[in-house]
Amino acid sequence: MRLGITLLLALAAFCSQAGQFVQPNNLFPKVKLMTSQGDIVIELDRSRAPISVNNFLSYVKQKRYDNTLFHRLEPEFVLQGGGYDANYKPIEELKPVFNESGNGLKNQLYTVAMARLNDPHSATSQFYFNLKDNPHLDPGRTWGYAVFGYVTEGTEVLEKIRAIQTDTSAELGWPNVPVEKVLLKTAIVLPEQ
Repeated sequence: MRLGITLLLALAAFCSQAGQFVQPNNLFPKVKLMTSQGDIVIELDRSRAPISVNNFLSYVKQKRYDNTLFHRLEPEFVLQGGGYDANYKPIEELKPVFNESGNGLKNQLYTVAMARLNDPHSATSQFYFNLKDNPHLDPGRTWGYAVFGYVTEGTEVLEKIRAIQTDTSAELGWPNVPVEKVLLKTAIVLPEQ
């Protein structure tokens, strides 16, 4: 009996933090990303990318994106974040999700997509903004990168960030890291309209 109660409590805790329970009847939830450079609002597309959207909303609900960095900036390509805190330490990730790149959404200017490793189903917390049309990231003969939303407000913030100088990071050992830290201070789900 005691094990059953423990399992029920664990399930309740999981369900309270899972993205599929965030505005479950809203196919197009909106999230405001409050950054050190200004606010960006993205509309998520649960109708075409339900797994990616629910994954992203889980990180938002659990506040795992709060005080994280946009750690990769290639001005004519992408702005990537969601993986590291302000001290360049990896955030705690949830399980990888299935790649929904065949959903019909394209890696076009100001869309938002899941970052991943070479394994097509390795996306966890990291996401990126397309800073131009990137058709080579769409699926073809191989898996693409799953687009799950687009910017509805704050494109001027992305343009401001695009102008920030980048260099190789001593902490990460990678190129294309903004010299001036670009912080995602918090992410909140906006009320349904």
